[in-house]
Amino acid sequence: MRAIIFLLAGLLAVPALAADLNAELADIQQRWAEIQYQVPEDQKEKAFEALADTAEAFVARYPGHAEPLIWQGIVLSTYAGAKGGLGALGLVKDAKESLEAALAIDPRSLEGSAYTSLGSLYYQVPGWPLGFGDDDKARKYLEKALAINPDGIDPNFFYGDFLREQDQPEQARRYLEKVLEAPSRPGRELADTGRRDEARQLLQTL
Repeated sequence: MRAIIFLLAGLLAVPALAADLNAELADIQQRWAEIQYQVPEDQKEKAFEALADTAEAFVARYPGHAEPLIWQGIVLSTYAGAKGGLGALGLVKDAKESLEAALAIDPRSLEGSAYTSLGSLYYQVPGWPLGFGDDDKARKYLEKALAINPDGIDPNFFYGDFLREQDQPEQARRYLEKVLEAPSRPGRELADTGRRDEARQLLQTL
């Protein structure tokens, strides 16, 4: 009887753990969107620094889960963008490590978001000797993200932006227009609105 009670307790703990993880994940996603799209530029670095600490604690609370690592990578990479300069290189390397760790656990987690984020890092970070930027790897990871989530807002946005930087405007236009047509994500309305605005701005440059 005692063994059955312990077994039932363990089974009940699994959904509770998932619910806690998803709630914390939603909080971090919402805070990220607020900082990215609503916080003034001169305040973003401090705000992302604080969110990076939150993401680090999130990873520590849920070892062996890909979702916290993915969002740690996303937060660190956008923190690096807000920080800028050579001081950002350490942050993007840490972001890369988090995303690679997530891929090792579950490459399809959050609809392949680790592939999307790694791909975006590889084309935005400088190449050797300053950084690890690599356009071939960027294309490979972004195409893997699209294979998992072909209609997603983020994989289409970053692949479109990558193609724009590769001087392929017509191909870029096709993916950026898909961003505007992509289905909204429940609970991610602020992020989706911001990303669509970014896509419209890029389309105007083509």
